[in-house]
Amino acid sequence: MNDREYMELALELAKRGCGWTAPNPMVGAVIVKNSKIIGQGWHERYGLPHAERNALASCMEPPIGATMYVTLEPCCHYGRQPPCTDAILEAGIRRVVVGSKDPNPLVAGKGIQILQSHGVEVTENVLGEECDKLNEVFFHYIQTKLPYVVMKYAMTMDGKIATCTGASKWITGEEARSHVQRQRHRYTGIMAGVGTVLADDPLLTCRIPDSKNPVRIICDTALRTPLTAQVVTTAHEIPTILSTCCTDQERWQEYEKAGCRMMLVDKKDGHVDLQQLMEKLGQEQIDSILLEGGGTLNWSALESGIVQKVQTYIASKLFGGQEAKTPVEGRGILKPDDAFFLKPGTVTRLGEDFLIESEVVNHVYRDH
Repeated sequence: MNDREYMELALELAKRGCGWTAPNPMVGAVIVKNSKIIGQGWHERYGLPHAERNALASCMEPPIGATMYVTLEPCCHYGRQPPCTDAILEAGIRRVVVGSKDPNPLVAGKGIQILQSHGVEVTENVLGEECDKLNEVFFHYIQTKLPYVVMKYAMTMDGKIATCTGASKWITGEEARSHVQRQRHRYTGIMAGVGTVLADDPLLTCRIPDSKNPVRIICDTALRTPLTAQVVTTAHEIPTILSTCCTDQERWQEYEKAGCRMMLVDKKDGHVDLQQLMEKLGQEQIDSILLEGGGTLNWSALESGIVQKVQTYIASKLFGGQEAKTPVEGRGILKPDDAFFLKPGTVTRLGEDFLIESEVVNHVYRDH
């Protein structure tokens, strides 16, 4: 095996931490000596030992003189865990192969410099693009302190998210819906608008074994969420935030008794100021959000510039209907040149459906 193949294994190990490490990154490590893998590990959960230390602990023989492959630059500062650079040096690792540089200002190349200053050979940027992609959430959050927002919706090939009667279950098949559940496990928060709550009364939970539920965030400008809504009645079991512009403390008390956390946000253009909301959520270490809103909230999210990625699940169906709802509504842009542009994305086949994932080109709508 060569450097790329060992790094591929480290990447697969890193993915095992998906959904559990936030707001830390997913990291995998493989230790090789005399062309034989003697240790491997990954960052399993936030607060637990990092990938490098897990790999060293698993070694079947002394790692002195070995090569370590790690998907992200080793940390060199004290946090919940001690520096991984210390462990690497103490173990006598001769060479370290790194996938991504860590953009965390506390690291940002210092980990590599420390290793090199102690005589460790460092090879950088092996499968760098793949390693960067793995931690797109971490990279965004550590540099901006704002959540990485993924706008997700399912639609027919003629762009409808419901029939003309409002019926929307189910547009896509089981495989696509299972994929959505894995996304709910992957991201820290899930956000919807009060319109979705009133129309569908969703639970917004993750329904796959050995998973975690995302923090539920409801954008409710005038506090219209019914006390009987599932997101309220289950709030003692599943963290739920109601983001509102309503300042009536008496009304707040009923929701707080039910277990909801109230988050007061300023009003902007008639609704919750989404940029301010992202700042508040970022301060709560909510590093990522799966946006499962309707057309109104989706438009507001795009217009406010908070969306980093779009996930479009497309069913091989046609609904038709002039009044049938579409994924993005609102006032819309005025000219084609004002569109929200997406980078060329990936297409994945999910049973009879397709998933298109595209990053949003930085763009905030301007009313010309």
